Formats: sequence, structure tokens, C-alpha cells
Amino acid sequence: MPSYDLVCGSCDTAFEAFRQGFLRDEDRVCPTCGAPEARQLFTGFVTARPAREGAAPSVVGFGGGGGGCCGGSCGCGG
Repeated sequence: MPSYDLVCGSCDTAFEAFRQGFLRDEDRVCPTCGAPEARQLFTGFVTARPAREGAAPSVVGFGGGGGGCCGGSCGCGG
């Protein structure tokens, strides 16, 4: 199930919402102050899948590198 990272614009509380599908308005309500419109942070994902039949899983995804592309995933040679 996907998790969405959100942050409240009123009190700066960071929290997660777990939702099958897209976020709904009620998922954006801050659990601390009740403000109705927390913004979504785009943090990335990681998943493991076999590279080929019988091989060990490889890890693919994006994010977690602190932003920017210089982790090498954009082809910059990082």
C-alpha cells in the first residue's frame, strides 16, 4: 500500500497517510492542529525485483538521495 508523506503548512507537523490509490481531502487533515490542507512531499520509492529469472533481486526506484540528480540516476556521471 502506498504511503504519502505530508507536511502541515500551519504547524509544520510531518505525517504519513496510507491510501490505496490517490490521496483524498480527508488524508490532508493535520493530526496535530486539524488544518485541512497539508501539502504532499515528493520523497520517492524503492522496490526490489529479480533482474532475471533465478537471480538475486535488484533495487530500483528514485528518491532518498537528498534531492537533485547528482546521485548519478540522471546520467550526469555523479
